[in-house]
Amino acid sequence: MTKKTTVTRLYTGYDGQSHFEEIEVQMLPNIVGHISETFGATGIVFRETSGDYDYDFHTAPRRQYVVNLDGAVEITVGSGEKRVFEAGEVFICEDTTGQGHISRAVNGQVRRSLLVTLD
Repeated sequence: MTKKTTVTRLYTGYDGQSHFEEIEVQMLPNIVGHISETFGATGIVFRETSGDYDYDFHTAPRRQYVVNLDGAVEITVGSGEKRVFEAGEVFICEDTTGQGHISRAVNGQVRRSLLVTLD
């Protein structure tokens, strides 16, 4: 039986602002559960942000997946919509042009994350 998992994508729209979009990743049965196809990547970066992290509008430095290892981050896009990504959640940043997004620490927590670079 095929399963799907959802990843949130941040991207730049025609209006030059960042937006959220949900993308589905197909997962196929595997001996250990379910697994997706292999996606290409160019590198891995470990990052730690402080509990007072508050980064005003900025673009992503490159296309990259962000995997929260612990802590959380609040992301705000151009429309003012906010989402909180908790430990264990994955999102992909592709808003490398335009206004970008705001990133903030949640509840004064340090956040450790893994960036999987795509280009």
